[in-house]
Amino acid sequence: MEKSLTADQTIAQPKQKQAAKPVDRPFLAMLGMLIGGFVGMLSETSLNIALPSLITELHTSIGTMQWLVTGYMLVIGIVLPMSSLLQRIFTTRSLVLFALCDFIVGAVISALAPNFAILLVGRMIQGIATGLILPLMFTVATLIFPPYKLGSAMGMIGLVIMFAPAVGPTLAGMILGILSWHWIFWLFVPFLLIAFVLAVKFLPNVGDITKPKIDWLSLILSTIGFGGLVTGVSLASDSGWTSPEVLGTLIVSLLVLAWYIRRQLVSETPILNFRVFKKSQFTVGSVLVMLDFAIILSSMYLLPMFWQNGLAIPVALTGVVMLPGGLVNAIVSAVAGRFSDTVSTKLLTTLGFGITIIGIVMLLLASSTSPMWYVILAHIVIMMGVPMAMSPAQTFGLGALDEQTSGDGSTIMNTFQQIVGAIATAIATSLLAFGQNAAGQVSHQIAFTNGVHVGLWFTLIVAAVAFLLSFTIKDRKRA
Repeated sequence: MEKSLTADQTIAQPKQKQAAKPVDRPFLAMLGMLIGGFVGMLSETSLNIALPSLITELHTSIGTMQWLVTGYMLVIGIVLPMSSLLQRIFTTRSLVLFALCDFIVGAVISALAPNFAILLVGRMIQGIATGLILPLMFTVATLIFPPYKLGSAMGMIGLVIMFAPAVGPTLAGMILGILSWHWIFWLFVPFLLIAFVLAVKFLPNVGDITKPKIDWLSLILSTIGFGGLVTGVSLASDSGWTSPEVLGTLIVSLLVLAWYIRRQLVSETPILNFRVFKKSQFTVGSVLVMLDFAIILSSMYLLPMFWQNGLAIPVALTGVVMLPGGLVNAIVSAVAGRFSDTVSTKLLTTLGFGITIIGIVMLLLASSTSPMWYVILAHIVIMMGVPMAMSPAQTFGLGALDEQTSGDGSTIMNTFQQIVGAIATAIATSLLAFGQNAAGQVSHQIAFTNGVHVGLWFTLIVAAVAFLLSFTIKDRKRA
């Protein structure tokens, strides 16, 4: 019976389109990158819960301390646009192994940092690694998995991208309850070493090395444009959005980006092929991914501080109360990826963003005296919604591209995802401070809660826009 079934499956298999670069064990080939990507995304939010302690210990303001988050994303935003070019110059294995070694170096520097400046340097070195690994995960997955399994592959990647930022504050809170913030970075090292060994053993070279001529002007424009954009929104937290340096930086960055994009569109060998945006399916999927990431980063920036400063919960307990949401996020991320192969993409994304809106509204109704279970429940609802929409949106967008453009598409999607995430974090920081100041002569807990509410209004608007946009998805006809 089993032999007969296997034979039938073997006969039926060729009817379905196979992978562009088939490998024997695609999951094992991805595992080292997935672990490295998980640590990279974990690093984005793991320090959020430690920010109040770091502000006191390192004698800095919340606007300055925010650079530990946005500075990390600044480097990612600079490196990501170059990754598509680097994949044509260096082998897949060499890029991944370099990135993992780089991350280990950055983690050790951060763990040993005696002051804010050294800590920021270590964080930015880590950003180089994350900027390399993120697009490689997508590119390799689209090449080694057949189209009919791409949803499941994106589910694995979605688990990394969504679960890691969600569980970051939990792990960091538990560490801070026992040890110092330095151990957050020491925790990264063993996982990165395991990822390195797995990549050495199982990761094949799947990219095509073409050694294209390097357009140095485009590289400079990319660095100034993307880097300046993140820098401008980060400066706004301390200087204000209408200050000359912020407005000047943003205007120059946008003009340079426009020049850069125009140059890529007319180039025969662009660093990034922005022509992929001519495919409406890719455009819609990419925008949904960006908005989803803005929701997760802005909410995960505000919520840990709300627990500590709004509800007066100790830092160690903060990590514990955020654990249920992180676990729900992991489960939904894995399940949503598998369902996106068989269930309507429109249904999953609209349902996901709808659930997210309910969770954000619940947090908006929370006060400094709200019971602990209520805020935990609101967090769980948000952590159900955002991963439910993420994997289907990624699969939908990247499914519009072929083998030649999949690398550009994944790089563009990840680049703008990180840029939007940095902008969302900066906006949430500014609104948090504005809401605190506008609260008037009230207790610190009430003022901080008011600031969190103002920041969450931004998150709610982003979720509402994503919810409406998800209705424009056109599901593929299924065999």
